[in-house]
Amino acid sequence: MQGMRAAIAVCAMSALIPAGCVLGPKFITPTLTVAGVELEGGGLLEQRLKVRVHVANPNDRRLPIKGITYTLEIDGQPFATGESAASFVVPALGEAEFDMNVTTNMAGTLMRLLARGPDALQSASYHLSGKISLSAGWLESIPFEQRGTVRLQ
Repeated sequence: MQGMRAAIAVCAMSALIPAGCVLGPKFITPTLTVAGVELEGGGLLEQRLKVRVHVANPNDRRLPIKGITYTLEIDGQPFATGESAASFVVPALGEAEFDMNVTTNMAGTLMRLLARGPDALQSASYHLSGKISLSAGWLESIPFEQRGTVRLQ
């Protein structure tokens, strides 16, 4: 009878181990922040910008990023949407930066910033949201949302 109880206990323990593996350690969403916005060129109706994005990975495993779909608002106004097709890897517990080339009509945003005064062009609030697509691993994509301020150059 004790042998039977031991066998049942071993079976029960072995059934719980895969459940723990599936749940595994908690995954924390990476932090994406706008590190800078630089005007590359353009005219009155269309501007080309380089948006530098900083990614911090708080997880103990690397993030192989295939691309990022995003929406960027500056000072509460829609500014740019798009998709970055650049692939890169953010190391475990590490950081990386990448550039997104953006074409936008920022006349409305610029007018709103100028109405706030000359210092408004030094920095502005932003809202960056979207989805990170991964090229490997058990997650296909990770949604993100971040708010902050960015220095305009």
